[in-house]
Amino acid sequence: MKLHEYQARDLLAKNGVPVTAGRVAATPAEARKIAEELGGKVVVKAQIHAGGRGKGRLVAQSETADMYQKLISDPENYSGKVRGDRVGGVRLADTAEEAEQAAAAILGKHLVSIQTGPEGKLVKNVLVAEQTDIAKEYYLAAIIDGMQGCPLIMASAEGGQEIEVVAHNNPEAIVRMPVPAAAGYSPYIGRTLAARLGFSGDQADQFGKVVEGLYRTLMATDASLVEINPLALTADGRVVAVDAKLNIDDNALFRQKELAALRDLDEEDPLEVKAQQLGVANFIKLDGNIGCIVNGAGLAMATMDTIKLAGGEPANFLDIGTVNDPQRVVNAMKVILEDPAVKAILVNIFGGMARVDIIAQGVIEAHRQMKIDVPVVMRLVGTNLAEGEQLIKESGLPLIRANGLFEAAKKAVEAAGAA
Repeated sequence: MKLHEYQARDLLAKNGVPVTAGRVAATPAEARKIAEELGGKVVVKAQIHAGGRGKGRLVAQSETADMYQKLISDPENYSGKVRGDRVGGVRLADTAEEAEQAAAAILGKHLVSIQTGPEGKLVKNVLVAEQTDIAKEYYLAAIIDGMQGCPLIMASAEGGQEIEVVAHNNPEAIVRMPVPAAAGYSPYIGRTLAARLGFSGDQADQFGKVVEGLYRTLMATDASLVEINPLALTADGRVVAVDAKLNIDDNALFRQKELAALRDLDEEDPLEVKAQQLGVANFIKLDGNIGCIVNGAGLAMATMDTIKLAGGEPANFLDIGTVNDPQRVVNAMKVILEDPAVKAILVNIFGGMARVDIIAQGVIEAHRQMKIDVPVVMRLVGTNLAEGEQLIKESGLPLIRANGLFEAAKKAVEAAGAA
């Protein structure tokens, strides 16, 4: 689960990380009031779940696809600016009046950036924060490293840009420090990182406290990522977080009730939200036209690869898991059929703990509950196969059968092309 920048800043501050003063505003008038309280010189930042906000552009919803293509093909002439007539998602204001004008230009528009895709994202809130006289920018983040089985802290003296760019152009610039799972955080980690990044004296002490607060935030929130980019060294010698990003592990939300309440469903894909509401947790929407229902993440990945090998494009990743309730199959088909791009559905089941007859019942029940106009291809193998085959035969439904995975993928691609 992603959080907005202003929410991530609040959590960092709660765990001892100094952040620039600021608050969120939903109207231009609120933005003006906050700017007045901060002395007038502020930065107004669109709050959406996507990066590249400063270089993105604000347009009407009908213009998002066109602007996206312009940003990709000619970023130099179309990228947003912090001042001037190319209004992007980050604007500098020197007075409260300018802050109000900036908020008015941002709120209610769709922000398009390289990371939003051609549909853009509607801006409902802006963060109004004090301007910072930055002497140098750094990158700092903490993640859960699955390879090492422990938290990992990453830092770089090349902040203020995407870490992927730094990793590509100068990988040596990224310093990595694992935090032993059993021992936990120790101050030497912060001191080591500070020295590697060139901090000394009081600034090294400040940086060490930021690193410790970052780690505390990661552990307290069950986050998979906590990122500060940039972490600023100000002209007056302060080390302060200017931007923040925080992603929470969805599997931990059951014990993070307060944080779960911060979820902004409007920022998420509607189909993925509906899938979660219907209990189809492992669903990710893709750009193809062949819907997939598969049991097991590995088999789902193999199914998508095989569809592409057969010349098609998967419309989703969907791991239905161990199915013991036909309604879960019905719900999976409901979600897939909400996508107007879907022209065929491929059901690929290799039943071990998942029973083939339950899958068959679910597909039959889905046809009873809904009008399904797209062809359904089924490849079934495993537990209770004979019982499932009998149910399908007795149903009389025009299901397309296949024995092997590649055969099923080819038939799904053909059916989607004919639909």
